Amino acid sequence: MKRDNRKYRHSYNETRQGVIYFDNDDDAQPAPDLNDKDSGGKHATAAAGNDDKSTWPMQFASFGSGSSGNCAYLGNSRQGILIDAGVDMTHVFHDLAQNGISPSMVKGIILTHDHSDHVRYVYRIVRQYKHIHIYCTPKLMNGLLRHHNISRRVKDYQEPIFKEIPFHLAGMTITAFETSHDATDNMGFMIEGGGHRFVVGTDMGMITPRADYYMRQAEYLMIESNYDRVMLDEGHYPEYLKNRVRAEKGHLDNKMAAQFVGQIYSPGLKYVFLCHLSNDNNTPEIALSTMRAALEGSGATVGDASFAPGQRDRDVQLYALPRYETSTWFVL
Repeated sequence: MKRDNRKYRHSYNETRQGVIYFDNDDDAQPAPDLNDKDSGGKHATAAAGNDDKSTWPMQFASFGSGSSGNCAYLGNSRQGILIDAGVDMTHVFHDLAQNGISPSMVKGIILTHDHSDHVRYVYRIVRQYKHIHIYCTPKLMNGLLRHHNISRRVKDYQEPIFKEIPFHLAGMTITAFETSHDATDNMGFMIEGGGHRFVVGTDMGMITPRADYYMRQAEYLMIESNYDRVMLDEGHYPEYLKNRVRAEKGHLDNKMAAQFVGQIYSPGLKYVFLCHLSNDNNTPEIALSTMRAALEGSGATVGDASFAPGQRDRDVQLYALPRYETSTWFVL
């Protein structure tokens, strides 16, 4: 796989026509089809690569999803970003390397909010890989400094962004939007690249109007399906914690997530990734079953994202991101 060895240039540039531009080698070439027998990687694919830069395939993998730690990669075979930084960086960069992604190809980290399971390793990463900067709002950065024992030097690596003002990074256009959670300046992201739209909506107790607006546009949707209501109600959590989870600034349960996705389903939605499943109050089987029923109720045929015979031609693929392990490496 050919690497881009040009010196990485990373500086705030300017705002033009409501879009924040960062100077960061965004002229990446299309990613090859990594399912080719010579690629050396194990990937699932929804579409073959082609030579049209406007339609290169996205690559996506999660390195952990849940209250123990959250981090994912999205990009292509030459450059990309990390979504959150709550998983041990040794594990993250080892598994990136296993799929041909070197640290120099990671162009930045976008943060959804300042809870520790999403930011625990962010300063270690940027301190070791100084070309990697942190893309978050000034308010979120202030929350990070206020709520965590972290060096103030972390601000040296921040590139300020603002909700609903798109910015360019790693060949993609990224737009943050408001979500409802009990952290500082919570946000989801719509990430556009290669002709695709990937939307991240994690850690939210309700679907805000702006989250609704962006998630309806998703071709690939990563949405929280945190808990099963009965398991939570009958579980061992103290009542105050149960109330926090159920609250409008808490987490989405399986039924809330499924009802929303079933309501917005259209043939344009190709993948649903369930994220942030509770270890104590949910199981992948329950979450997947609930979401599958809602999608099928909307007329969709649902695959299991394995691309086994009989699965690959389904209308939408459904996959629960593992809590502790790295997911399948998806070429979308």
